[in-house]
Amino acid sequence: MRIVEFQNCWQEKFVVEAALLQSALGDVARAIHHIGSTSVPGLAAKPIIDILMEVPGLSELDNASIHLPALGYEIMGEFGIPGRRYFRKGQSPRTHHVHAFEAGDRNIVRHLAFRDYLTHHPEVADQYVGLKRSLANRYRQDNEGYCRGKEPFIRFHENRALDWYLNTQSHCISNAQS
Repeated sequence: MRIVEFQNCWQEKFVVEAALLQSALGDVARAIHHIGSTSVPGLAAKPIIDILMEVPGLSELDNASIHLPALGYEIMGEFGIPGRRYFRKGQSPRTHHVHAFEAGDRNIVRHLAFRDYLTHHPEVADQYVGLKRSLANRYRQDNEGYCRGKEPFIRFHENRALDWYLNTQSHCISNAQS
């Protein structure tokens, strides 16, 4: 388990990978977002680029995903989350995770809200980094233990993030309509 300081190249790596995914999947990839810790400026993270993809339907993605192994992706199916398609790239080290959901799925807003909340609440981001470093030291070879250790923090802040995000979005929409 390796947590490293924020690297500016993470955004560039996302942009390159998003272009590859868009090229391989065409219109099936309606929107591609950089999520996870590597998407939050200044946040230390495991150096794996997490990508959120919105698709028109999972069956369309399932048909189009035959192109992803050529990009180095392993097709993992739902991988424990109903309504998701999960792909991972790189063996050792792992380099990218793609989480795909049908447009409108609540998990899309959940991921975007948590990312934006950490970006706009540096004190929460600092707490998160401290927890991740502690867990990485404790669970050096146990990724499942590391992830389980983060769950209470994420659940606690995810609800606040959703409230904040939805209030921010509705404020932006009402200002745009004025």
